Amino acid sequence: MTEAVTEVIHLDIPSRLDLLGLLDRMTMLICERAGFDEDASTQVTLAAIEAGTNAIQHGSRGRPDRVVGVDFALWPDRLEIAVRDRGPGFDPALVSGDITSPEHLLDSRGRGIFIMRACMDTVDFRFDGTGTTCLLVKRRPAAG
Repeated sequence: MTEAVTEVIHLDIPSRLDLLGLLDRMTMLICERAGFDEDASTQVTLAAIEAGTNAIQHGSRGRPDRVVGVDFALWPDRLEIAVRDRGPGFDPALVSGDITSPEHLLDSRGRGIFIMRACMDTVDFRFDGTGTTCLLVKRRPAAG
């Protein structure tokens, strides 16, 4: 039997950093719906904000006429958040270094992917020629 997604919620926001509060609130509401506790909700929200920030700053180059799309898919065992932009993509290997090493401790940028990976169970990037998708996955707590 194939597992079925129980809900998909889609959000489009113009590529403006001042609108990340919408993503923050939507993510918190969905985390509540998924049954996450406060710590897990904070982790998921932080990761979603980081992905949204990257999509706006790097994928959309801060152009407000471009849209960042976010899909929240609530599965029986997990929450998946797909953050999409129309940017050209990047090579994840070039940004996956150890940001905790002494030579990077004072860097003002470059921590987003590290933070996402620390907060989520899975972080994956997909590049399809029309843009970039960052897929964030967090397992839901067991019903009990």
